[in-house]
Amino acid sequence: WNYETTAQFKIVREIKESMCFVSMDYRKDMEDSPTKEWREKNEKPYTLPDGNVMVLGTERFRAPETIFQPSLAGKEVPGVHRLTYNSIMECDLDVRKDLWENIIISGGSTTFENFPKRLLKELKTLAPSSIDVKVVAIEDRKNAVFNGAAMLASLSPFQNSWITKAEFEENGESIVHRKLSLIHISEPTRRYAISYAVSCLKKK
Repeated sequence: WNYETTAQFKIVREIKESMCFVSMDYRKDMEDSPTKEWREKNEKPYTLPDGNVMVLGTERFRAPETIFQPSLAGKEVPGVHRLTYNSIMECDLDVRKDLWENIIISGGSTTFENFPKRLLKELKTLAPSSIDVKVVAIEDRKNAVFNGAAMLASLSPFQNSWITKAEFEENGESIVHRKLSLIHISEPTRRYAISYAVSCLKKK
């Protein structure tokens, strides 16, 4: 199966969101996958728009596994659990306990079946034994970042940073730099926000 167009990638996204799950024990699932018992339990059919049917087996958990083991996709970067650990350890010692006990996940990929449980399992192997690691997974976490940003943008103190289409057309990209300079965010986040805002305003 080759997927190259936007419409085809939309199909891939639908397959990912409706069929995939995170394995709690990747090695064991890979070892058990050739067995009849495993296939009967885990293989699922997916009907494509053209009527063809594909049967998904190990693909259902091998794709999400790259979140924890990026090396499976040829990426030399840490998995999400290791990135979380690194972030906490870079913070001051006196706040680490609170961070370990309040790990909030959001975004579409966190809605994979078993994702919160697997993340918790991996983090417990990294955290100090005296820490009670907690992963908070709210029901609407897929849209949590958008909802949070929308709430922030609706607050009156933030409204001075709004950029209208007319302002952008009159001032160009300089208006984005000027208004975002008023917001206290990290420099990498600022650069990303400017790039994203400019791209959105140009599309309108």
